[in-house]
Amino acid sequence: MSAQEQLPEIQMDSAGLYREETITDRRVGTIRCLHPITATGDADSSRSVVYSGQTQIMTPAGALPLSFDIEADSLEAAVEGYGDAATAALEKTMEELREMQREAASSIVVPGRGGPQGGQGGMPGGGLQMP
Repeated sequence: MSAQEQLPEIQMDSAGLYREETITDRRVGTIRCLHPITATGDADSSRSVVYSGQTQIMTPAGALPLSFDIEADSLEAAVEGYGDAATAALEKTMEELREMQREAASSIVVPGRGGPQGGQGGMPGGGLQMP
């Protein structure tokens, strides 16, 4: 099988096009307004504008980028709902980070304590044991 046969077909969805507009207060973040359009570039009034927010939260490890959807039917409503949506995204991200930490902590294997060799000790895959 050639490399070209393994590649997925990359095709834009002409029925799902949006024109993007970026709004910012130059302080907290941005709101992306995605205006639905047809393949000819005309406004598509059969679909709603989509609003999404972006910001960065400073952490001890550096900047943490956040992207989130904002449920709104107007730019004014998106601006009003920005803070709540950002807070919800931050809470979800923090919970995901805590879960990743729990998973990482629970996957630590202590030699001689029931690791991959069924508690036989030694290094995984080597079958060596120290006297």
